[in-house]
Amino acid sequence: MLQRPYVVLSCGMSIDGYVDTPDDERLLLSNDADFDRVDEVRAGCDAILVGAATVRQDNPRLLVRDETRRKARVERGEQPDPVKVTVTNSCDLDPDARFFTLGEADKLVYCVSSALPNARHKLGRVATVIDGGDPLDLGQVTADLHTRGIRRLMVEGGGMIHTGFLTAGLADELQLVVAPFFVGDSRAPRFVGDGTFPWGPRRRADLTEVRQIGDVVLLRYALSDRYRA
Repeated sequence: MLQRPYVVLSCGMSIDGYVDTPDDERLLLSNDADFDRVDEVRAGCDAILVGAATVRQDNPRLLVRDETRRKARVERGEQPDPVKVTVTNSCDLDPDARFFTLGEADKLVYCVSSALPNARHKLGRVATVIDGGDPLDLGQVTADLHTRGIRRLMVEGGGMIHTGFLTAGLADELQLVVAPFFVGDSRAPRFVGDGTFPWGPRRRADLTEVRQIGDVVLLRYALSDRYRA
């Protein structure tokens, strides 16, 4: 069996399970205290993975914000920020996106085998482009990350990525934050899409923590026997 990092899925959603609105206005699903909690989780990880759609739509920085945490990482012999990772089928990514331009840590792009030449031509100066299989295989991606020294991986979405990790049984922990409102529009993206999940009515996920953080609630689930409290 191939080795892989310990995988933490992190997501915020509305009461009715949506992670954004159907329009261009970004939906804030958390608060300052929870953003700080997420920053602490990031600081304890070797890498952060998001899907290419998240890179395009949200243009995330994926950096550790707190200076004390950044200094602590440096004192441990690490870069101030975790390695950034994305996966893509189309390689429709802007090399000037903040994913690539901000932070000193390595940037890794896993793409389908057939897109490698185009991806390396387009992104080779800003990232390391790696064969992710054809079709793209998250098991292969996580196994390769392990060979690169990634022992703890934080996955921050989007929905297709969360669905892929969960249905493939590649997640060890889920940190799900619920915001106190409804979106109420079926056109909006949800936390996960359709799929065959290891957890269902006959096999319930193990809820290990419920924590109120201001006006949001953190639900923490153990999804494998590798779970670390």
